[in-house]
Amino acid sequence: MEMHKAKRVEIIIEAPMERRLTEALVAAGVTGFTILPVLGGSGRSGVWSREGQVSRAGGMVAFICILKEERLDTLLKRAMPLVAHHIGVVSVTDCDVMRAERF
Repeated sequence: MEMHKAKRVEIIIEAPMERRLTEALVAAGVTGFTILPVLGGSGRSGVWSREGQVSRAGGMVAFICILKEERLDTLLKRAMPLVAHHIGVVSVTDCDVMRAERF
């Protein structure tokens, strides 16, 4: 099968920022992404968990999207102002996809 080069972007950010980051991705022309709840992890502040939290306010969400390399800069220009002022992390990795017309 023929594979095509693409970029996989993962953004983990505080749950209350979900709507604003969704709007930023759409404004950047991203046509497909997945949002997942983050159950816990560890970072500069130590180990944390969603367990026992009453609301989403203390939680995190993970955005995952795959796109053509030429769209990456536009996405990052829209997303980084939001991530820069909140708890979060952005990673970009190379990946291969089938059906390149979807990205």
